[in-house]
Amino acid sequence: MIDEPVYDSARRPSPVVEELLEAARYRDLIVQFVRRDIVTRYKRSVLGVLWTMLSPLGMMVVLTIVFSQLFKTTEAYPVYLLSGLIVWTFFAQSTIAAMRYFIWGGSLIRRVYIPKTLFAISAVGAGLVNLLLSMVPLILVMLAIGYTPRMPVLFLPVSIALLAAFALGVGLLFSAIAAYFPDVVEMYEIALMAWMYLTPIFYPEEIIPESFSWWLFNLNPMFHLVRLFRAPIYFGVWPAPERLAAAAVAALGALVIGWIVFTRKADQFAYRI
Repeated sequence: MIDEPVYDSARRPSPVVEELLEAARYRDLIVQFVRRDIVTRYKRSVLGVLWTMLSPLGMMVVLTIVFSQLFKTTEAYPVYLLSGLIVWTFFAQSTIAAMRYFIWGGSLIRRVYIPKTLFAISAVGAGLVNLLLSMVPLILVMLAIGYTPRMPVLFLPVSIALLAAFALGVGLLFSAIAAYFPDVVEMYEIALMAWMYLTPIFYPEEIIPESFSWWLFNLNPMFHLVRLFRAPIYFGVWPAPERLAAAAVAALGALVIGWIVFTRKADQFAYRI
């Protein structure tokens, strides 16, 4: 006689592990969500995917015209600016999308079972596609001004992976908060603007007085992640070990905290959104 499976809630794994296993089991659905996000974003756009390349390029042109004379001591300023701009754009768009997709997906969560983390994972996945597309104009600008990529660019996958981990962690953390306080999404967008100006995206970090730079930059996780991206592609060097360690601690710390907070509240989300 074959024993029939019996569900025992006492033997249920911790929510942190269970959600991870379920996300892996639903990986095909994540791919479909990413595909949907990309198609939805560009299907009514005349330029389509080309806009992902032209948008950061246009922003770079505007900011270069405005700030190039002010920061004329910065070598290859367009490369410096664009390399920071596409990193920040990925982080901002991915985290905001993670919260919005999760709130909008409330009706789906109440109807069928899906791992709740899929919304944030798919938002970061779609952001990664846009980030890779944004690399095309960056490479073209580098070649146009004679700024040849060097061997350390091989480190970029590590930089992008840590950036994605940080964005996923932040997206999960604020998605959990937004489930209880929807206004957090708008407040977060305002905070992002201030955060961007506290991060050397369009200005060189050397202009900040030393008395402020330690706490302003070293306590800013996006500073370390932007530097980790710029080191191989702009400075043409392998990232310093201390810079890599700081970025890894920030990225993995945010991912662990965001994942734990989100998964432990996951069972309550259907009643909140």
